[in-house]
Order: sequence, then C-alpha cells, then structure tokens
Amino acid sequence: MRLLGFCVVAVAAVAVVTPLYTHPPVHAAETPVTWSRQIAPLVYRNCAACHHPGGAGPFSLLAYSDARRRGRQILEVTQSRYMPPWLPAPGYGDFADARRLNDEDLALIKKWVESGMPEGNPAETPPPPHYDATWQMGKPDLILSIERPWTLKASGSDVFRNFILPYPLAQTHYIRAMEILPGTPQVVHHANVLIDRTASFRRQHPGEWKDGVPGMELELDAGNTFDPDSHFLFWKPDTPLLVEPPGMTWRLDPGNDLILNMHLKPSGKSETIDAQIGLYFADKPATRHPMLLQLDDDRDLDIPAGDRNFVVHDELTLPIDVEVLGIYPHAHYLGHVLEGWAILPNGQKKWLIRIPNWDIDRQSVYRYRNPVFLPRGSVLHMHYAYDNSDANVHNPNSPPIRVRAGNRSVDEMAHLWVQVLPVNVPKGSPDPRLLLEQAWMEHRLSREPGDSIALYDLASAEAGLGRYSEAAAAYRKLLRADPGDSRTLNSMGAALDKAGDAAGAKEAFRQAIAADSGNCDARFNLGSIELKHAVFDEAEHQFREMLARCPADAAARSGLGVALAGEGRDAEAAGEFQSALTLDPQNFTALYHLGEMAIAAGRPGDAIDFLLAASKQNPNDIDTRERLAMALAQSGRSADALVQLREAELLAPDSADLHALLSQLLAETGQLREAIDEQNEALRLQPRDADGWNSLGVLEARIGKPDAARLDFQHALQLEPGDAQARANLAQLPPQ
Repeated sequence: MRLLGFCVVAVAAVAVVTPLYTHPPVHAAETPVTWSRQIAPLVYRNCAACHHPGGAGPFSLLAYSDARRRGRQILEVTQSRYMPPWLPAPGYGDFADARRLNDEDLALIKKWVESGMPEGNPAETPPPPHYDATWQMGKPDLILSIERPWTLKASGSDVFRNFILPYPLAQTHYIRAMEILPGTPQVVHHANVLIDRTASFRRQHPGEWKDGVPGMELELDAGNTFDPDSHFLFWKPDTPLLVEPPGMTWRLDPGNDLILNMHLKPSGKSETIDAQIGLYFADKPATRHPMLLQLDDDRDLDIPAGDRNFVVHDELTLPIDVEVLGIYPHAHYLGHVLEGWAILPNGQKKWLIRIPNWDIDRQSVYRYRNPVFLPRGSVLHMHYAYDNSDANVHNPNSPPIRVRAGNRSVDEMAHLWVQVLPVNVPKGSPDPRLLLEQAWMEHRLSREPGDSIALYDLASAEAGLGRYSEAAAAYRKLLRADPGDSRTLNSMGAALDKAGDAAGAKEAFRQAIAADSGNCDARFNLGSIELKHAVFDEAEHQFREMLARCPADAAARSGLGVALAGEGRDAEAAGEFQSALTLDPQNFTALYHLGEMAIAAGRPGDAIDFLLAASKQNPNDIDTRERLAMALAQSGRSADALVQLREAELLAPDSADLHALLSQLLAETGQLREAIDEQNEALRLQPRDADGWNSLGVLEARIGKPDAARLDFQHALQLEPGDAQARANLAQLPPQ
C-alpha cells in the first residue's frame, strides 16, 4: 500500500481579522509519481523476471530509458490485465507469488504515464535485480543436456516437442532443486519435466528420440512398482529455479529418463534449442510424499462449431484427509472459464481456483500460500466451459470447426491436476497414496469400464494394500482382453506369489517371459521365487539370463550371488555381491550376505562394516541386527552387541529365538539373572524347546540353584529323551 505524503503545520493562536475578500484555499502539492520512487520498485517486483537482458520478455525494463520508451505500451497491457500474466481471479484461492496487480498499482502506472513519465531523483532508484545467465544456485550436482540441438523454424504455429535426457548415474539420488537453461528463453513459453521410470518413451521412439519427439501430451509406462507422480516439475521463464519444500525431494534411479516437454513459439527467425537441466542433490530421501490427482472429462469433449458455452465436469471423492499444495488447470485454445472447487462433508463449498478468461499461452502451476485442508469425504470438482465461436480470439479455426479430444494443439483437453499431501495418517497404515489411487481408478472405471490403464492401476493399488486375490482377479480380467501382455502377466505372478500360490506365480512369470524375452522384471521375479524355494540352479539360470539383457541391474547381481552361495560357490557369490555394490553401494542384499560371509571367514571387523551399512538401509530387519550383534560379540564389543539385540527385541518382542540369543550374550558377560529372565521369556513363547530348557538349567546351576536346574534338565529330557547334553548336565549335578 502507498502512503500519501502530507504536512502538518503548528501555529500559535492569534487574533484574526476577517479580510474584505478571501483567497481560494491553498492545498499541499501532491507528491508526483516518479520512476525512481514508485514505478521502478513495482516493475522490478512484477515484470523484471521476464523483462531483463537475455530474459523471456521481448525487451528489458530494468532501466528508466527502457521503461519510458515502452510507457504507453505498459499502460495498455497492465490496464487490460494482459500483463503481468496471471489468470486466476482474486478470491478463488490464495496463491503464493501472485502477480496480479492491485488497483493501486494500476493507478500509479496510469498517473505516471499521463504525467509524462518523470524519472525523479536517480539516486532514489533502488538497484535493479541481478539475473545471471548461468545457474542461480551455483553449479548443479548434475547437468543433463539434450542429445542434439534442434532448430525451431522462423514461423508457423506453436510447437510442442519432447526431448529425452537419460539419467546417466549408477546410483539413486534425491533431488531438492531443478533449473532449466533452455538456451533461447525468448521462444520457450513453458516446459514440463516428466520422469520416465522405465525409459518407455525412448523405447517407443528408438529412431527419433535424440532429435526430440513432437506432441503435446504423452503416456509413460510406470512399470510394476507403485510410484505415483508426486511433483509439479513445471517451468516458466519467470520462475527458472524450482526448489522443493523441505522433506519433499524427488528420486532418480539408474535407468530413468527425464523428458523435457517444451512449448515453443516461433520468433520470426530460426532459433536453436539446446536446453540443459541442472539438478541439485539432497542428502536424504523424502519424508513427505505428496501425490498428483487428475480430474478430467476428455471423453465428453465433442464441441460443435459455433458453441459458445460447451461444459464438461468431473468430480472425485477423497478417501482420506489431505492438504492441497498446488493446482494446474489445462485446456487448449477453446477453453474459456476453468473452475475447480471442493464440497466439504458439511456441504461447504471451498474454491480452489477460478479462471474467467483462459489463455493457453499463460497456463501455469499455481501453488497455495498455505496448504488447503480437505477432510476425508470431500469431493473435488472440475467444471470447464469452452467457446468454439468466432468471438473466441484464441480459436485457431476460422470459421470454427467441430473439435474433439486429442493430443494435438488443435484438439481439446479438460484436465485439472491437484497436488495433495495425505495428513492425519494413523501409525502403521499402508501408504495412504494407495487409497487415493484406488479411489481415483475406481472413479475412472465407473465412467469408462473398459479403461485398461485404470484397471491395471487399480489392480496394482489392490496389491499394494495387501489384497492379493483381488489384484490377481483384476489382472486376469485385463488378460482376457490381451492374453499376451507381458507386464500384466508379470504383475499377476507377483500378486499370486504374495497370495501363496507359488505354482501359479511361476507359471505367470514363465508366460510373461515367453511373451517378451526381454522382460527383466519377470525373470527377476522368477529367479527370486526359485531362491525362496531353494532351487538354486534354476534361480542362477534366470538371473544370468536377465543380466544378459539388463547388465546394470544391481538387484539381479545380488540375486545371482545368493543363488551361487546356495550352491556352495562362495567365491563367485562374493564377486557378484561386490559387483552389485559397484552398481548400487546401498544394495541391502549384497551388504547383508557379504557381512555373513565375513563372519564365517572370521573377519568380524569387515562383517561389522557391511552389516552396519545393511542395517542403515533396512533398520527394521531383525536378521541383520542379529548378525551384527554376532560380529560385535566376536570383536569383543559385547555392550554394542547387546544394544543391537535389544533393538531387535523391540522390533520382534514375540521372537523366542531373539530372547534366547540375548540370554546367551548376557550369560557370556556375566549378567546371569538377566540371562535367566530372557531364557524364561523364550520358553514362555516356545515351551517345547528342549534345548532351551537345557540352557535354562545351565544358568540355574551357575547361580547355585541345583534343584531348579535339575527340574529344567528333567523337563528337557521329557521333551527329548535322547538329549545327551541334558542327560550329561543332569549327571553332573550334586545329589539331592
């Protein structure tokens, strides 16, 4: 808000003689609006991000001379609210970094221009913002470049092109920030970055991906792991640096691709697109996991020529409490009024966004200043109106023609992406995003029962929620329509395995491999199920076949190592485990088994290093803590070993073996009474353990309770009459 200057003059009380005539009242001179005092701060705050040398805007506005030369144009585009670009209407969502000028700002610009655009005192002009042509946060940890520079023609319609940038590292990294250097920002309207977990888009376009693939929208194969889209990786020239909120990093794995989907606008001369993506790594994985939900109604998009108010709608009921973090409406050139809101369980309407005059050239992601809480049972609504008449200045067709849904810019779309963060999740619950996925896919299937993507994703969500029989049934339904789909066969095999049907799982995996010999996931799963049933030679065969096709897979290397160890080929197994760690230094299976091998070889120091690293990867794995305790005890670090066993005991308080192991270690350190307590707990959990009764008898004898020891040894012999150790211990006791 601007404060108007004024003066207050104090005067003494005097006798006043009324004159025969009066002068007109004298007003304090109104403070002039100048570039240095009012307009420069306004321009720097709202316009300079694009309008600076080398920026996306067609001219710079950092200097007074630049602004004065463009003053009339500035007045026109701001009064019409064409600039700065901001589509959401006020009062329909409180967005961060809103660029909508308020009425006072508009009045200042108008007054400045109409008063001749005075500069004022140059010394009062604030320093202009600095824009570096290189990376805003310094050199990134990883820079990815498109494979080949691509030439945008001088003229023609807008271009949508997808450039694939393979992730080249052999380790997983978590990304806290991203910046794009497009090379020629003046022709880049916006860009989306998508993560292709399986490099599916590159496989779809083997001959052309290095030069970019045309298209506005694309579908990617997410693979067999539930890994939903979570982040708006959306870039515009005025916001080149995307920094994720604390705890909300995103992940890149070996074999992933980034796809740079660019909206390009010809400038009148040929331009070279030579984009780079800079990635900044985080030390830790994400602790908060948002999810992108999509409302859409493409199926109803069939807009007659001349129709000025064609309406589509979609809605989705939320199964859990969420906070809405951001929103992204999307339509093409016929979109007119785009709205999104939520109806709360109490009937209250909560607006999420309203755009009264859509313009595809100004689309953006809108992030809320504060998260919007929506309780379970709230219903998200999308309501879009389209104008396919001559009155729509954005209509690409003159005269108008009938327009349907499609990926081309001359087609139409009706999408509303909402980024939500699950909240109030009960401890021990499954991933709440699975519940969102289930509700979303069930809604899609209610509208389009033959939606194969929705059916597959629903089956995957069911499997993630532990409903394996239901998941297998959904996969079978898909296979009736496409019996040779290798991915569906593999997923069904995984569900059958979890449901306890090993034979059915193996058959599904074999069918998946027969349908696609390059399906590395199916071979890995078949090898893993053979390992589980100790069929080591067949497991070895499957892992070797897989590695011939997917040599950089660390999990396959470690699986092969387990198979070789099972066949007694320890040296070869160790080599495979080391190869796995070269590919992925955090591979749990390799770390665990190398730790076991080091214990067996009498190298407890090496075992400790491997097992500590394994425990860091999987802190809830009890076997790892047991082996680590064993290695620590062998190294004389009994106190540290006890800490590991106590931690394991907290994870599995009903494990008789753990209590017995802890009793043994306590006894070795002279803590006999605590050892007896642990052994008694082990026997409470497993009362028919003859060895356990024998061990308890030994402990009772050591603290001078021969009668109690005698009863323990006799109990052991009742359970196992041939127990030679218990009989010998009983014979050594003094007579009653």
